[in-house]
Amino acid sequence: MGTMRAAVYYSNRDVRVEERPVPAIGDGEVLVKIRASGICGSDVMEWYRVPKAPVVLGHELSGEIAAAGKGVDPRVGERVVVSHHVPCLECRYCRAGHETVCDTLRTTHLDPGGFAEFARVPAVNVKHGLFSLPETLSFDQATFVEPLGCVVRGQRFAGVRAGDVVAVLGSGLTGLLHTKLATARGAAVYATDPVGYRRQAAERAGAKALDAGDGVPERLRTVAGHLADRVIVCTGAPAAIAQAFRCVDRGGTVLFFAPADPGREVPMPFNEFWREEITLASSYGAAPRDMEESLALLTKGTVEVESLISHRLPMTRAGEGFRLTAEAGESLKVVLDPTR
Repeated sequence: MGTMRAAVYYSNRDVRVEERPVPAIGDGEVLVKIRASGICGSDVMEWYRVPKAPVVLGHELSGEIAAAGKGVDPRVGERVVVSHHVPCLECRYCRAGHETVCDTLRTTHLDPGGFAEFARVPAVNVKHGLFSLPETLSFDQATFVEPLGCVVRGQRFAGVRAGDVVAVLGSGLTGLLHTKLATARGAAVYATDPVGYRRQAAERAGAKALDAGDGVPERLRTVAGHLADRVIVCTGAPAAIAQAFRCVDRGGTVLFFAPADPGREVPMPFNEFWREEITLASSYGAAPRDMEESLALLTKGTVEVESLISHRLPMTRAGEGFRLTAEAGESLKVVLDPTR
């Protein structure tokens, strides 16, 4: 089928647009013409990505079916959202509700990835990770189905509910999605970030923004009346993790939503947590049920995401997009358009 352009990752400062063959598809597979692909914060974790370079990244994508193999229901031209990683839904982890630790999920991927003009969707991804995109959602908005799905999963594990006081530590893109979803569910959200641009974004998303300094627990007591029922840690910064331990109220939950540097060990106030019945939770990725719930939230307008797109860039400016995401300054969601 000829060649296509792909943004190939070597490092955060070295992303090259190269020619690659358009993947050939087999039975049960589809070829997707990618119309939009979001850059995730995990795409710029060099300790994780550089050892695998050169690689075509991209797992927040939407597009159109360009070709379908034998036995596939989706029609050519159908608008879709695609999951890069999918579980088997049959192993003991999946049956227990921990689909994102499934071995299948951790070995599946698109060919070559979302930062390309086309991607081959393997049969297992077609079966468990291909979702029809309503006409009311744009391709750009649809790039949020996966990250919001991760947020849906995290808040389910943390038990976020109406009336909660929720502290979101870190107001990057995922922190803002946590703020929007928790607010939609009736929680009072207090969000932190060291960058003023992102604190302002948190305010627009529905939170009361707090500086990320040491005084956050005291500020929570003052403005919310007590510490947080749920603390959602959207950064791996050791200072934020330590702060989370001081922000959680008795009987509350701390959700770890972001990784720290490899090998990082974090001291924990064990006796205090034991006495105060503190729950520690973590979540990783999104399962098909999380993606479906996310898509429904976006379709209904329960979570608005258009305002979170700070940059729309053509494929030729992929390097700029990675730089903006890695700098974590005055950018929120960067979306690449492989057709440009």
